[in-house]
Amino acid sequence: MINNNDINNNLIPPHGGYRNLVSYQMAEIVYDATVKFCERFIDKRSRTFDQMVQAARSGKQNIVEGSMASGTSKKTELKLIGIARASLEELLQDFEDYLRQNGFKLWQKNDTKAVEIRQLGRIKDRSYMSYRTYIESASPEVAANTIICLIHQTNYLLDQQKRSLEEQFLREGGFTERMYRLRKNFRDNKQ
Repeated sequence: MINNNDINNNLIPPHGGYRNLVSYQMAEIVYDATVKFCERFIDKRSRTFDQMVQAARSGKQNIVEGSMASGTSKKTELKLIGIARASLEELLQDFEDYLRQNGFKLWQKNDTKAVEIRQLGRIKDRSYMSYRTYIESASPEVAANTIICLIHQTNYLLDQQKRSLEEQFLREGGFTERMYRLRKNFRDNKQ
């Protein structure tokens, strides 16, 4: 016999936990780094300042919203992870534009400094503080390239997360299918 507590516990699975997602942690670092970069190098009255900060914020906040919606809508979660990814891609282009328009070099994937930034990604409890000197004390070229590396890492994680969510949806279905299965099991066990 299934009791009401069993139904409630199974109907809406655990959700939220976004602070434990490495994609969220990296998106938070990208957001903090972008704010500091813009404060240092972009005119606060310009539309670019606001656009870059908002794109970074959107990358982070859509992960939060998707994680919170995941209990009742895998479709919404997937959509919001996609929006987070798109926002960070927009931000990536803003940083690349900044480098190009100011005559700075864009680091290649195997550039010594890019490899150094990627190595910091292996720190277990990394945070904005792990990258602070590269953002707050460095030249605009180093700061922008550092953030570009961070965006690439975050985008990779979001791509992996999206693939995992797609596979999970195919295996388990969504909220409506879960409701149907639980209701059917309840009826079958009541007989």
